Amino acid sequence: MEPENKLKFSLNVAVISGIFCVTVALLLLLNFIQMAKNKPLESKALVSLVQRLAKEPNSDELKQEIRNFDLLARKAYFNSQWQVKTGGYLLLFGAILFAVSLRYFLGLKSKIEEPNIKEADDLASRMMTQRWVMITGSVLIVLGLGSSVAAVDHLKKYSVDESVAEAAPADNQEKIEVINVGAQPQVQAALQGKADSVMAKVKTVAKTKPDSSGAAPATVAPAAVAKAGFPTSNSIKANAPSFRGPFGNGVYFQKNTPVEWDAISGKNVIWKTAVPKKGFNSPVIWGNKLFLSGADPQSKEVYCFDVKTGKSIWKQVVDQIPGSPATSPKVTEDTGLAAPSLTTDGNKVYAMFPNGDIICFDMDGKRIWARNLGVPDNHYGHASSLIILKDKVYIQYDTNKSRKLIAINAGTGETVWETARKGKISWASPMLAEISGKFQVVLSNEPLVAGYDAESGKELWAVECMMGEVGPSPAYGSGLVFAANEYAKLVAIDPIKGTKVWEADEYLPEVASPVTANGLLFVATSYGVLACYDAKTGQKYWFKEDGPGFYSSPIICDNKLYIFDTAGKMRVFEVGKAEKILGEGNAGEKMTTTPAFADGKMFVRTPNFIYCVGKK
Repeated sequence: MEPENKLKFSLNVAVISGIFCVTVALLLLLNFIQMAKNKPLESKALVSLVQRLAKEPNSDELKQEIRNFDLLARKAYFNSQWQVKTGGYLLLFGAILFAVSLRYFLGLKSKIEEPNIKEADDLASRMMTQRWVMITGSVLIVLGLGSSVAAVDHLKKYSVDESVAEAAPADNQEKIEVINVGAQPQVQAALQGKADSVMAKVKTVAKTKPDSSGAAPATVAPAAVAKAGFPTSNSIKANAPSFRGPFGNGVYFQKNTPVEWDAISGKNVIWKTAVPKKGFNSPVIWGNKLFLSGADPQSKEVYCFDVKTGKSIWKQVVDQIPGSPATSPKVTEDTGLAAPSLTTDGNKVYAMFPNGDIICFDMDGKRIWARNLGVPDNHYGHASSLIILKDKVYIQYDTNKSRKLIAINAGTGETVWETARKGKISWASPMLAEISGKFQVVLSNEPLVAGYDAESGKELWAVECMMGEVGPSPAYGSGLVFAANEYAKLVAIDPIKGTKVWEADEYLPEVASPVTANGLLFVATSYGVLACYDAKTGQKYWFKEDGPGFYSSPIICDNKLYIFDTAGKMRVFEVGKAEKILGEGNAGEKMTTTPAFADGKMFVRTPNFIYCVGKK
């Protein structure tokens, strides 16, 4: 290319990139001013609708309008975030291109022309003008980039400090609460080994250490003897040990379960018990004991009820945990301070709360260990439930600050391993799938659905297919893993190959998790649609649009699918390729939790009560 053509080309690139930079910078500035003025996370229109709902609590149309407005507002906000981030990158790219092309143009021009005195004066004048243009453009670019950063940080006011977890000492014992048993303080320790290990005595060296409150140091005495046996798959299937039942998969193995009930009239209600504190966690059951948690800004509690009578067996306050924050984290109303469901292995029960506290009790309510993992940086509140297999309790700790799968020793509370994860924050819960003879922990967030070795935490496969604020947990059946989220896709994944088998985007859940059995897959949406697909091919067999929407996850038990809508109405469908309703029920209250099944009965938690439903 001739020097003159190079000169003209570089000038054109500089002019075009300069105009582009100024335009993008002005748009980012205007966007920042608009977002700062309108406060995108505090919609006055939504507040007004909620205030109207307080005056018209029975208006289904108003409730649906609020849901639709909220979904559109959140979708628009996160689309705006993406646009601002993209604009920032484009502005940075344009600025670099402008600077390079302009420097090339000026350097090339100075080599081509030898100005005379008059031309030198003109050149100096032009250079001064160019300098001011560059200064003005640079200021606009800097302001635009600053606006790009500021405009996507509206969630910062909801963030919390996870430094407790990040700054934890290497000695995990410093984070484990010492429990006083009788006159001597002791700490429970689990024996490492296989299921056929025998009882053993563990010797520990006594030592002292201060707690975080500055109280007198506690002494660790010889550890108690722990039983190393683990529950079998059959005993897990006979109970309801986690959120969504055995292995967290939404499928129960009970028989002769009820299909009709009414909380108001008492039809088929065997017992009804008030729950002291509010919580959105679902019941978990082992043998004759049912477990829940509840919390408010004043305290956190764990409850144990008798499965046969509904009477309280014990209640324990969750307090005095080293590292636990003095105040509760900021959470939204529909998440609350007790969203994660508990888990149990029949020997102990484990509970977690949105401030990062995790605690273990034995089945009689004796406190075994407790620790704080660091307050999750979560703008709605931590909601991922716990799940246990053998000697490990698994926690999906996907927050705004970091993403990881944590395995905790069930007997001691110590961290066994942590696996860092890619992606973004998630509200989904882990589930367990036995694949090729080995259990995997399967998780979902944006953008990954992934499987991890349950023993080592090693990532075995991962598929990028999700987006948005992921709430539904994965499901497993017919040799496939199923994941879905609103504004994303419904995806079937082959976990052996780590590839997608099929996908659909017609009916997508916001909160309720998919469930699969007998070669069929069921999905329930927040706008009131229940859909049935062929699990292997994705062919849609039927759908039913009815009710205000579903937050409670559908459950399969005794070849029946149970689903509660947000108004508390239950429908029971046959698990089949054709729509067939077997029965209906009514909780009489708002329903967002998921029922549990044990001993041929259904257990339902509402905002105020826990019900046992069975055939009378």
